[in-house]
Amino acid sequence: MEYDTKTPQSVTSDPKSFASDSVRKRWPVILTGAIDDVYRAVSRATDPEAQAEGKRIVEQIGALKYEVEHDRKLTPLPDDGFSDEIKAYNKELEDLGTPNWFDVPWLFSECYMYRRISTFFALTKQWKNYDIFARQKLDTFRSSRPAVLELASKYKQLVEQLRADKEVTHNPEAEKLLFAEMFEICLWGNATDLSLLTNLTYEDIQKLQGAEARKAAEKNILVNDLPRAYDILKKAQAEAKKERVVDIVLDNAGFELYVDLILAGYLLSSGLATQVVLRPKSIPWFVSDVLPSDFAALLSAIANPRGLYETASDDEKLQDKTPEPLPKSAEQDLQFLFQEWAGFHAEGQLILRPNRYWTAAGSFWRLPYEKPDLLEELKPAELVIFKGDLNYRKLTGDAWWDPTTPFSEALGPMGPSSGVNVLSLRTCKADVVVGLPAGKDEELRATEGGGGDSGSRRWAWHGKWAVVCLSEGH
Repeated sequence: MEYDTKTPQSVTSDPKSFASDSVRKRWPVILTGAIDDVYRAVSRATDPEAQAEGKRIVEQIGALKYEVEHDRKLTPLPDDGFSDEIKAYNKELEDLGTPNWFDVPWLFSECYMYRRISTFFALTKQWKNYDIFARQKLDTFRSSRPAVLELASKYKQLVEQLRADKEVTHNPEAEKLLFAEMFEICLWGNATDLSLLTNLTYEDIQKLQGAEARKAAEKNILVNDLPRAYDILKKAQAEAKKERVVDIVLDNAGFELYVDLILAGYLLSSGLATQVVLRPKSIPWFVSDVLPSDFAALLSAIANPRGLYETASDDEKLQDKTPEPLPKSAEQDLQFLFQEWAGFHAEGQLILRPNRYWTAAGSFWRLPYEKPDLLEELKPAELVIFKGDLNYRKLTGDAWWDPTTPFSEALGPMGPSSGVNVLSLRTCKADVVVGLPAGKDEELRATEGGGGDSGSRRWAWHGKWAVVCLSEGH
């Protein structure tokens, strides 16, 4: 807490905030889903010890849900083998004066909730490595089938063009547009509009097909520092730097991880990076965040796409539905992706590097002081891309900044003096927002559902708007 910004943080007691909505409406639903998942898993378990432990976990999550809904006090976490982490959480809990759920800093309480759920599993024998959110992650990937197949086809064409080294692939304007296209698909993640995927090859870009769709999506990007990010990578490439690393601090698994890998593959195939470091979480986190096992599961799924898409899900079985067969061409496109990504992984160009600090309770203002070795790991990268809303909240301290505050200022110690080039790709799903032009926040509040005179920044709650913010630390 001592290293955090002094700008007031978002708290669950503020009725105008999304924090208040989250604790009262969203979290009970998430906890109900977690209970349902473990209950289903217990019903399939045959080992008596696994059954008994699973039932106990269901009771513990049920008790946690009751505490949240009835505004009880947050209680100290039990030591689950990661003593330093637990001590840090409990020390902060104590420093906050053992608060109640409806009056506590939003960022801390949300991290605490997921870290507490993790202890329920860590303190068992049979459920230590169980991910209560795994089924949801895979379901979202399966349900994104049209976009998955469309992207696989476009990606294959793109890589084949780059390999052929056609004249068109050296067109500077086409290169810039393609860079923007790849990053925008990565930015919108699960919200990817198929209309954006029409111009992912150099020829298509030259014909300016899909330009209208791109411009329509760009109108919703309130801050767009992609041209500056492109210049950083292009400069390193032009200087023929031997190692050109891009780090991606990951957000969601499923389709979003898939588009992250599309982006990573593009950066490596185009020579804009020589290595991409993927940074996942170490425990199930914020429902859908990437674990190392999600990377392996995704590669397995695209290696055997018929197994993924032609095997009925539990819901399809209940509805007596038969999945649509996968065309041969789509199977080949996905297997091409698998060969590409598995090859990059085998060559050490695409690597996973988890760190338990990503599931600590606090903002990244603390990172240089609490985890200096992690900061040193990030410094050599040309860009460190932080994906998603939670990472943005952590970067900015989840605080009530004036929306015109420069992004680099809101990063505090992770800003210009950090030695890290921070690029945040974020669709807005929380109150905190910085770097906006003067008057933009007021203009958006005045739109339908934007918050109006209520005092709430409702326009920033639902992922319709996005920001792409760069802070140059070296």
